Amino acid sequence: MEGGVATLAILAVTVLVSWRAFGDRRLLDRLLLWPPAIDRQRQYERLLTHGFVHADWQHLLFNMITLYFFGRHVERMFVPYIGALGFVLFYLSAILVAILPTWLRHRNDPGYRSLGASGAVSAVLFAFILVQPWALIFVFFIPVPAIVYAVLYIGYSIWMDRRGGDSVNHSAHLWGAGYGVLFTVIMEPRVVGTFAARLLSPMS
Repeated sequence: MEGGVATLAILAVTVLVSWRAFGDRRLLDRLLLWPPAIDRQRQYERLLTHGFVHADWQHLLFNMITLYFFGRHVERMFVPYIGALGFVLFYLSAILVAILPTWLRHRNDPGYRSLGASGAVSAVLFAFILVQPWALIFVFFIPVPAIVYAVLYIGYSIWMDRRGGDSVNHSAHLWGAGYGVLFTVIMEPRVVGTFAARLLSPMS
C-alpha cells in the first residue's frame, strides 16, 4: 500500500458504511457512540465504529475531502517508519483516542450520541501541519497558512467545547489534533526541530 492506497481504502470503507447507514436507521444506531450501550451492554466496538458513520452527506464529504487531500501526504510520511498497515492503525487509534474523553464525560448520559470521523481526520490534518506549517489550506476557497489555520482551529474548538450548544463534538477535534501531533513526534522526534526551523523560515 503506497501512494495513498491506505488512505483511499479508509475513505472507501467510510463512505460505504456511512452511505448504508443513511438509509438504515437501525444500522446507524448500532454503530454510533451511545455511552449506555458501552457501559451496560459492553459494546466497546462503538468506540471505533462511530468513526465510520456520519450525520449527513455534508458531514461525510467535509471529513472525506479533508482526509483525501491530507491523508495521502501523511501516509507517505508514515510508511517508511511504520508501513501502510501502521498508518491504518494510527487512523483507527486516533478514532479511539479522540472519543475517549467524550465517552468518559457522557458515560452516564443516555441522551448523548456522537458520530463521525472528525477526531481521526483532525489527527491526520495536524500531523501534516506539524511537518508543513506554511502549506496553504483552503478554507471556503480562501488560502490560509496551515499554522494560522491550526491556531484558529484550536482556539475555536476550545471556545465551542466550553460554550456548548451545538451538535459538534469539539472535544474529539481537540484530542484528535493533539494525538496526531504526539504520535508523529514519538515516531520521529526530529520533526520538532524541523517544525521549528520551517516555522521560522516561512519563505524557504
